[in-house]
Amino acid sequence: MAEHPALFSHLVAGLRKTREAFFDRITHLLTRPRLDPDALEELEEILITADLGMPTTRQLLDTIPPSISEPEELLHFLRDQVTDILSAPEQSIPEGHPHVALILGVNGVGKTTTIGKLAFRGIRQGKRVLLAAADTFRAAAIEQLQIWGQRAGAEVVAHQEGGDPAAVVFDALQASLAREMDLLLIDTAGRLHTKKNLMEELKKIGRVVSRNIPGAPHETLLILDATTGLNAAVQVREFHQLMGITGLIVTKLDGTAKGGSLIGIVGELQIPVRYVGFGEGIEDLAPFSPPAFAAALFSRETRPGFPSASTPIDLDTRDP
Repeated sequence: MAEHPALFSHLVAGLRKTREAFFDRITHLLTRPRLDPDALEELEEILITADLGMPTTRQLLDTIPPSISEPEELLHFLRDQVTDILSAPEQSIPEGHPHVALILGVNGVGKTTTIGKLAFRGIRQGKRVLLAAADTFRAAAIEQLQIWGQRAGAEVVAHQEGGDPAAVVFDALQASLAREMDLLLIDTAGRLHTKKNLMEELKKIGRVVSRNIPGAPHETLLILDATTGLNAAVQVREFHQLMGITGLIVTKLDGTAKGGSLIGIVGELQIPVRYVGFGEGIEDLAPFSPPAFAAALFSRETRPGFPSASTPIDLDTRDP
């Protein structure tokens, strides 16, 4: 498999705070000549405080084979186990043209910014990309998406502020068919998962999409703010139960020590992480690689020495 040095470098930098809270504490275990009950108890505390959650922590501790007695062996074992946990099975995504991706999330997670980055990735791959400004309630949300569309080179379908989001989506669907677009990214209003009326509105949007393009939305992606930590698992459960999430995009990974929460969330809910965001720039979004993430979290190195994920493929099947 090909290595991705740039991705590894981004992850090493982005996971700096998480490494300080997680890996750097584990290195203290490496000063012990052998593993003992006290070392394993300390490891349990490290994993829990790094926001992995109790179920994933117990899973890791319970799978440590008796043959491992050296701390360095434990480090390699944990890296391999984290890679396995993060390698959630990809869901089957139906083919469609245009490829329709519905983007969801609570307020403030960076949804519109991420859509701009996804649009830029698609256009860089030679796709014709259309954006639907279905966040009609937040002040300046439409203008923000239009600015990102201009940066990325993507067209935007929008109505007036306060309009019906489902009507925007309908027009965007018709426009994407008429203009022979390759990719339609639908921005939706940020909403708390506890607001049932707003969550029901998402179901209405989903029905409009599926009626106009059979098999769509082909992907339903949930944006998570990494600073939320393991508490984001509640959001994932609620959105997944309502809409059937096919993948996660994690933002603000560079601003938190809670990056380890991804391990707990994916381990519990078995929904794959598709992308991770590291900043506000239009290129600050990278396909997620479990081996790269685990290597950046555990490795002593600052250069890649790991098998990375295979080259990402297009959003028509996987990669916007």
